[in-house]
Amino acid sequence: MRVLMVRFAALAAFFLALFVVAPAHAQPQPLPGPRQVAASLHSSRAAVAPGERFTIVLQQDINEGWHTYWRNPGGSGEATTLTWTLPAGWRAGEIQWPAPEALPFGPIVNFGYSGNVLFPVEISVPANARVGSSVTLTAAGYWLVCADICVPEDATLTLTIPVAAQGRDDPQWEPRVAQAVANLPRTRDGVTATIGQGSPARLSVALANANTLRNVRFFPFERGVVKPDAPQHARLGASGVSFSLTEDLRPLGQQALGGLVVYETRESAGWVRRGVEIAAAPGEPIAGTDDAAAPMSADYALAELEGGGAVGTSSPAAELSGVELLIALGLAFLGGLILNIMPCVLPVLSVKALAFAGGVQAGEARRHGALYFAGVMIAFLALAGLLIVLRGAGEAVGWGFQLQAPWMTSALALLFFVIGLNLLGVFEFGSGAQNAGAGLAARDGDAGAFFTGALAVVAATPCTAPFMAGAIGAALTQSTLITFVIFAALGLGFALPLTLLHFAPGLQRLVPKPGAWMERAKNVLAFPMFGAAVWLAWVFTQQAGADGTLALLTLLVCVTFLILAMRWGRVWVVVGVLQLAIAGAFIWKPLLGFQTQEVLVSEPWSVARVGELQGEGRAVFVNFTAAWCVTCKVNEVTAFTPAVAQAFAESNTAYLVGDWTNRDGAIAAELAAHGRAGVPLYLYYPAEGGEPRVLPQVLSESLLRETVLGDR
Repeated sequence: MRVLMVRFAALAAFFLALFVVAPAHAQPQPLPGPRQVAASLHSSRAAVAPGERFTIVLQQDINEGWHTYWRNPGGSGEATTLTWTLPAGWRAGEIQWPAPEALPFGPIVNFGYSGNVLFPVEISVPANARVGSSVTLTAAGYWLVCADICVPEDATLTLTIPVAAQGRDDPQWEPRVAQAVANLPRTRDGVTATIGQGSPARLSVALANANTLRNVRFFPFERGVVKPDAPQHARLGASGVSFSLTEDLRPLGQQALGGLVVYETRESAGWVRRGVEIAAAPGEPIAGTDDAAAPMSADYALAELEGGGAVGTSSPAAELSGVELLIALGLAFLGGLILNIMPCVLPVLSVKALAFAGGVQAGEARRHGALYFAGVMIAFLALAGLLIVLRGAGEAVGWGFQLQAPWMTSALALLFFVIGLNLLGVFEFGSGAQNAGAGLAARDGDAGAFFTGALAVVAATPCTAPFMAGAIGAALTQSTLITFVIFAALGLGFALPLTLLHFAPGLQRLVPKPGAWMERAKNVLAFPMFGAAVWLAWVFTQQAGADGTLALLTLLVCVTFLILAMRWGRVWVVVGVLQLAIAGAFIWKPLLGFQTQEVLVSEPWSVARVGELQGEGRAVFVNFTAAWCVTCKVNEVTAFTPAVAQAFAESNTAYLVGDWTNRDGAIAAELAAHGRAGVPLYLYYPAEGGEPRVLPQVLSESLLRETVLGDR
């Protein structure tokens, strides 16, 4: 579910930001307050001669914890701009961009800079510049600086330069400017690239010495081409590097793709970030660029997105030592034990406990225990094998990965619902419910024992017990053999308690004989199954939205009718199959997760509109946001959920949005009135009137529901 939310977050941020790339006059109005960026202009030349070209730099000294943005800001944000006012004949080139870094924030990945950054700009001196004069170059600088909030800042920057018959270098700044220019990403001879079609699309780059690089990533020049928050699974080879790119708003591989390949390489000063500019032409992958996963350092910002540096790779990390392996096995075993009491598993194990009661009296307990153990172990090892296959194919996978697929979530919800119907006696697998236990056919009982173990593993994967995270993380970074051994230890811990119960005669003597209590117990146990189905339906709602939920409920109704129709004869079976097929023709897309989650219905904010709504006795929630605000986008994805939308509807709360993407004096004044220098700002006006309540900058679903429903 989190990978799709990460993609939805990036897609939503892009849609909003796509329409806000505006000229300087449309930028948000900065507010007074502490400056997060100290900016200045510096020249490589202490004096310039008529007709020459020289380089100056815009220096940004960015406060710790804050960042500004590259030419393509990524998931959200806005690039730095300079608007020049120059004497007649003088010309200033475009900003030249150093290699950016990836800046993850929640589910969004942005591209930009932190610390001290130099942006070179080339200046042309007219041939008729008067020797002996001094010229002042003026630039209106604008940048967006973000941490947990985003603040637009601007400054009028000036640089005065003498004009002389013979130019001369500035001894302090010429070396620094020269180094900044030398480090700029450029095209290189011999560096070619191709971009193929597919999902994902494969970008191949012929690059010398690629095997010496780490933390490699592709940064596209244009927004809307490649999803910034998607893993790229960079791989290296003798001939270069390749990436798996997830297309954004238009298909990849049909036209040229421009951007930077940014990486870290070891130089005399240690590991430094560098880049090379490429223009990939549509074509087949370049041979020798896909041999092994590109290494990642422990502090790489996108290590988690890319799977911790090992997920999605074919070459394992360093093998665990003997002690480390024993620790991993111990943690896996303990995690498996604890999984038995996790809420994901209890509904299935409750059914198994009921079957155990019948098996004891029928003398089948040991055989059923062995089959249950086999079902658990085979399911765990099969899961490990599937993870290994997906890892080798370049997928970022982990525990519970199958629930990231909406079709799997809906299928499991249907399965648990059907099991609940079976426990209520709506239909039977094998013999009647009144003969549960002693009357079970040997074949049905054996199969039930085995598949209960397998189903328990499937049910367990949404839960992560204590001690499991480290063990599974280690397993996914190791060789195939070690991965299987760790998953086997996890399965052993999971299967052991119930298996031992089947082989403990002392405990078995305490189990009552089959009777009417078992029928009642089966009926009661149906409801944990329905509860599990409801929970899975909720998960599916997060993935596929209201349309998906409606489709799933429709499927449950149709399947229930078909099950009942099977009691009434062949004609009714045909009718049941037909209604299921007709419904399926309309609901299959939402069931596969093709729909997006619902959003709050909003209207534009204004002071007058707030007054009108309060006059009507309605509560008002105001969201001051911007397309370039990272925190805003994260909140809108993680906190403004369908449950919150329902709470707004139930409480008749109006939802107003103050969009500060472009300059708006009224919004700027409202922010200042509440002591804010930037967005986000969230205000809640109670229905009975009065001053608004200012909410925290980081929201949660529970906080929003409590806010709008608390007054009722």
